[in-house]
Amino acid sequence: MNRLRGFTMMSMLFILVALAALGAALASLSQRQQLGSAGELASAKAYQAALAGLEWGSYQVQRIGSPPTCFATKSFVLPDQLSDFTVTVTCTPTPASGTVTDGDQVLSFYVVQATACNIASAGACPNGSTAEPTYAERQLSRTLSFKTCAASAASC
Repeated sequence: MNRLRGFTMMSMLFILVALAALGAALASLSQRQQLGSAGELASAKAYQAALAGLEWGSYQVQRIGSPPTCFATKSFVLPDQLSDFTVTVTCTPTPASGTVTDGDQVLSFYVVQATACNIASAGACPNGSTAEPTYAERQLSRTLSFKTCAASAASC
C-alpha cells in the first residue's frame, strides 16, 4: 500500500533534465560569446590592415614623381600580426583629366582606396562570394591633392 513508490526517481529525472538543459544553454552562450570576440578582433585587424594599405598607397602616389601619378592596382599580404589579411589598393585620378586649373595654380587630385579582408578572392579583396561567419573586411579611402604652379606664373 505504498503509493509513493518511484516518486524520488521521477524527481531526480526532472532535475537531471533541467541541469542538462541549463548546461546546453551555457555552452551555446559561451560559443556565441567566443565568436563575437573573434569577430571584433578580426574587425579591428581588418581596419589596421586597410590603414596600412592606405598609407602605402599614399606614399606611392607621392613618391612617383612631379606631378604625381597613380599606380596600378596592387594586392599584397601583410606581415606579422596581420599576415592573415590581404590588402588591395587602388588609385584613381579625380577628375579623370587629372588636373584642375585655378588661376596660376594647377591642382591634381587622387583618390587612394584600400580594401582589406581575411578571405581573399583570387588574391584580391573584396570577396563578394564568401558566406563565412568569420569574414572581416574594411575599406578606407583618402583624397590627396597636389598643387603646382603654371609655367607662366611669376610666383606661386
